[in-house]
Amino acid sequence: MRITSIELAGSSRTTLRDGTPGLPRAFAKVSRTTDAQYIEVTILRPGGERKHMIRTDCEEDIRSMAECLQNQLDGYDGTNSEIEEYVRVLQYFAD
Repeated sequence: MRITSIELAGSSRTTLRDGTPGLPRAFAKVSRTTDAQYIEVTILRPGGERKHMIRTDCEEDIRSMAECLQNQLDGYDGTNSEIEEYVRVLQYFAD
């Protein structure tokens, strides 16, 4: 079995009157087709979508994309441990 894509939802940007969380601030789809040399990351926000192509063999690109994902989905500059969660997701697709 091989996972070829995963979808991530960011933290909620609002709380509804009854106290339940509102819609996430953004979503992201991470995917890689068989033998592709790039991981495709699409960030979907209310204003539109943005596609990123990340080289599978470049740790700097993976780390930079993880920082971007964490900021876009969670809405703030995260700590190293928060960013590492996104690094692990991206590294899964790099192998």
